Amino acid sequence: MDLVFSGLAQGFSVALQPLNLFLVLAGCFAGTLIGALPGIGPINGVAILLPIAYSLGLPPESALILLAGIYYGAEYGGRISSILLNVPGDASAVMTTLDGNPMAKNGEAGRALSLSAVASFVGGTIAVVLMSLFGPLLASYAVTFSPSDYVALMVFAFASLASLIGKNPVKTFLGALIGLMLASIGIDANTGVVRFTFGVPDLLAGIDFLVIVIGLFGMAELIHLVEQQSAGTLKALKIDKTFVSMKDLALCKWTIIRSSFIGFFIGILPGTGASVASAVAYGAEKRISDTENTFGTGNPRGLAAPESANNAAAGGAMVPMLTLGIPGSGTTAILLGALLLFNVTPGPLMFTDRPEIAWGLIASMYLGNLALLIINLPLVGLFARMLTIPQQYLTPLIAVLAFIGVYSVVSNPHDLYMIIGLGVFGWFLRKLEFSLAPVILGFVLGGLFEDNLRRALSISGGDWSILFTSIDSVVLYILAATVVILPIWFGIRRRRAAKGATT
Repeated sequence: MDLVFSGLAQGFSVALQPLNLFLVLAGCFAGTLIGALPGIGPINGVAILLPIAYSLGLPPESALILLAGIYYGAEYGGRISSILLNVPGDASAVMTTLDGNPMAKNGEAGRALSLSAVASFVGGTIAVVLMSLFGPLLASYAVTFSPSDYVALMVFAFASLASLIGKNPVKTFLGALIGLMLASIGIDANTGVVRFTFGVPDLLAGIDFLVIVIGLFGMAELIHLVEQQSAGTLKALKIDKTFVSMKDLALCKWTIIRSSFIGFFIGILPGTGASVASAVAYGAEKRISDTENTFGTGNPRGLAAPESANNAAAGGAMVPMLTLGIPGSGTTAILLGALLLFNVTPGPLMFTDRPEIAWGLIASMYLGNLALLIINLPLVGLFARMLTIPQQYLTPLIAVLAFIGVYSVVSNPHDLYMIIGLGVFGWFLRKLEFSLAPVILGFVLGGLFEDNLRRALSISGGDWSILFTSIDSVVLYILAATVVILPIWFGIRRRRAAKGATT
């Protein structure tokens, strides 16, 4: 413990240097703006700005502090378009749309934005504290997760979808199945077999996640707005001066704490990421606290859960990168590349050989979370005023952001046609009262599930029993069965009790 406190003291002496303090603020502000753009997300934001950080000739610790600020600033900023426009900034912000956007449509955009800011701050801070105290130990455990354990984790995540979103479990299941089908398009990396491309060369590499999320959410929302405008049923959104209250914080305090721990522990597992963490946290909170079945209609706890989880997961993903040199997410893989670019080898020895980098980065994350709160809370009113833009201007604005976001990353004109087609498909699903979140989560989890299933079966030579040999996987399967069976059992008991009361 003394080593932790002495390391933090050294880290703060680095992070509080005027240059590094400025870079923390600049990174957090730039990351917030990048995250607010639909589809850009932290991984693309860090990748785009990495050459700039390198060309500035900064010391390694300063460059990493800047890039890390952009990372969790982008995670933080993804909530803005999710809440205001129902267009997720990235995969981890998909769950934020479920209750954040209904709050905005109910005239509580300021309340939603400020609550998400506080939840993100608490989630990020809890993650950094846990990283400081238990980082190396947790990272050592995380790398013991085998491919079969990841398969069990994905099964648990899919089981959470069963009662996660919407009031119709069948439509939730079908939505996840559509996502799985979309994830299978392209060349199978293991066998080289072409799957479901229908002779279109541009589909050989599969469909980029950015195209999926912008098409199904951004373009579908655009078509929905145009439909309402043409029918004359579009209502102007009311904007008041709502802000997070002490009552809101009291209501959501345990939600935020629970979801922060869930997000952190899922975040340290290499390859999972904030999208899995936010989905699991939302599902867990729905079962624990949604006694009135109001999640998805603008429940503050339904917003606080994924927001605290995805920022905690962002911090958790830094743990294996710093302590073992293993990236926990796509963004930390880029940060790992940045370290190697500066001839710094991450791992356990970095804390003793280069403590100014390891502890300086951790200390900067404490400051960064506080900076994000200070920067963003005063801007809540300004962000909320975006909804007062007349719809004839807001509609093309969403379209422009969607097309720019896609083309700036993938640079393929074919994908622009794809988002239009997916937008029509998403609008059609909305007309049938499907929730689009299971489609996105099915797409994200499907790739992880297939990759780890293939690895596990390759290790065992095709023996399926490998999926049930570890304690971790068995526990996860039990949890998956529990989250499916318990709601059914409680439902049967309620129906029997109601039937007995009537007789």
